[in-house]
Amino acid sequence: MLVQLDDELVDRLDRLADTQGTNRSELLRRGAAAVLEAAETAGADRELQDSYRRIPQDPAVVTVAARLAVQTAPEW
Repeated sequence: MLVQLDDELVDRLDRLADTQGTNRSELLRRGAAAVLEAAETAGADRELQDSYRRIPQDPAVVTVAARLAVQTAPEW
């Protein structure tokens, strides 16, 4: 696989890799994994939100949860 990067981005990646004791390829692997994980998490969040739109939370449960949250919140 070939990925084209501009010179400035390559320089920045190389400097970061050097400070982290790794190489450019490892940084790009980590970055790709982070992008994929973020997309999957966003997809899961959208699915959860959609499910609540289809079947809204019981208002009684929301009220009880809000009361519990107030009672258990730490005092700063």
